[in-house]
Amino acid sequence: MILAVDDDPQVLRAVRRDLRSAYGDRYRVLGASSAADALKILDSLDERGHDPALFLVDQRMPDVTGVEFLLEAVSRFPDARRVLLTAYAETDAAITAINRVRLDYYLLKPWDPPHERLFPVLDDLLSDWLATYRPAYDGIIVAGHLVSPGTHAVRDFFTRNGQPFRFLNVERDPEALTVIADAQAGAALPLVRFPDGSVLTAPTDTELARHLGLATTASRPHYECVIVGAGPAGLAAGVYAASEGLSTLMLDSRAPGGQAGTSSLIENYLGFPSGLSGGDLTRRATIQASRFGAEILHPVEVVSLTRDDPAKILTLADGTEISAETVLLATGVSYNRLQAPGADRFEGAGLYYGAATTESSACISQHVFIVGGANSAGQAAVHFAKYAARVTILVRAASLDASMSRYLIDEIERTPNIEVRVRTTVTALDGGEHLERITLHDADTGEDREVPARFMFTFIGARPHTDWLSGVVERDEYGFVLTGSDLIANGGELPAEWSLERAPYPLETSVPGVFAAGDVRAHSVKRVASGVGEGAMAVSLIHRYRSMG
Repeated sequence: MILAVDDDPQVLRAVRRDLRSAYGDRYRVLGASSAADALKILDSLDERGHDPALFLVDQRMPDVTGVEFLLEAVSRFPDARRVLLTAYAETDAAITAINRVRLDYYLLKPWDPPHERLFPVLDDLLSDWLATYRPAYDGIIVAGHLVSPGTHAVRDFFTRNGQPFRFLNVERDPEALTVIADAQAGAALPLVRFPDGSVLTAPTDTELARHLGLATTASRPHYECVIVGAGPAGLAAGVYAASEGLSTLMLDSRAPGGQAGTSSLIENYLGFPSGLSGGDLTRRATIQASRFGAEILHPVEVVSLTRDDPAKILTLADGTEISAETVLLATGVSYNRLQAPGADRFEGAGLYYGAATTESSACISQHVFIVGGANSAGQAAVHFAKYAARVTILVRAASLDASMSRYLIDEIERTPNIEVRVRTTVTALDGGEHLERITLHDADTGEDREVPARFMFTFIGARPHTDWLSGVVERDEYGFVLTGSDLIANGGELPAEWSLERAPYPLETSVPGVFAAGDVRAHSVKRVASGVGEGAMAVSLIHRYRSMG
């Protein structure tokens, strides 16, 4: 259902006419001439268990402003998308609404022609709503322990791949025991039951991918461009390469999105004033790349790269070989492992690397610890504060100012259940089957203190996924791939393995025709927008390589 609210009868008729012409075959379009009438409609929807998809609301109404109505509406239906209709002079109110009600968009009157100024905006918002809408569910069920490495791995796989599922906690949900008994699958957990009645116990990513029908086999032996890694840089390159006619293959060892795909909300990405989640960005980019003809295979791990000039040969974990004219390395980075006693023992059982938004519901009313002081840590803290009773950010530095964007610092300061502890590190983890306690060291006082902790998410430093390139592509001492001018030694000499007379192009590695973009590249800017930019730039350089060598 789409609800339009405007006190001007002519405007309301025009809005409903346009909405029905574009969406009437899929949505019920309702109109209200006042906020009071609109609230009555919401009461009726609530009683019937119906979920509105979008509110399109005029700001200037005599009884209640559009922002005030949206505040009430989203308290009842928090997943509905929100659009404000404003006059030119009311843009300040719209910007205020972005902060107060997480406004998705504001449109200036008039919106003619609607196919240019109205429908593209609403198409995107309704697509986002459909991607997260969960009606009465009879799909995949995951039964397992709430805090366990195996359960976390399965839930994380489904979440990263945008696959809906229902989780049953064997400690609390009687239905979980029934599902396990019906499956007659023994004691191996987690258990995954699919709609067709088939069951997997303690499955691997590969088994899950096979059961979901995900593509893991290339359709041809040779490609003009193979992209290793499907984070923001890889996805951007896939879109541009495929749209410009290159036969394009994208490979990812887990799922599209990379580290950015787990971000709960990216608020400083150009063109999205209300922010967007990493999952939304990934879904849009994946659809876009596929629409242009790029093949995307996952989970598929690349284990080696060899030269067969002018071709490059990529070997997969299953022994399959794929030939490529050009290769783009966009494998990104992962967070450094916590160097503290007990860290290995509790990974996936209370200790998580990255946002792990899969665990959000498990953190309800808990005390969550966030380790790190960069933007990813701040985004996670704000996200988990919506679920947890308390969130504590642990920072080695003296403040957040050096590594976190100001907008996030301000939001953290405004959030009452977030505290920041500076000059503090984690020195030990302890517990039984799952994390129960951590030891904190205060660098100013020298004091060590043990505190209860069941959930901890770490965002400390980053390490690149480049071990498989050892001996083939030059890297720096930290494993990041060297490109362009960074390959030229102080004396102006090119790498010994460089086989061409020209110098490497920007983003080109020590192997001609092999490029690198995004976080995996040495000296890159570790931001989503810069990764996207480098991915697009790499395709331009690939064209130059193919035409000029």
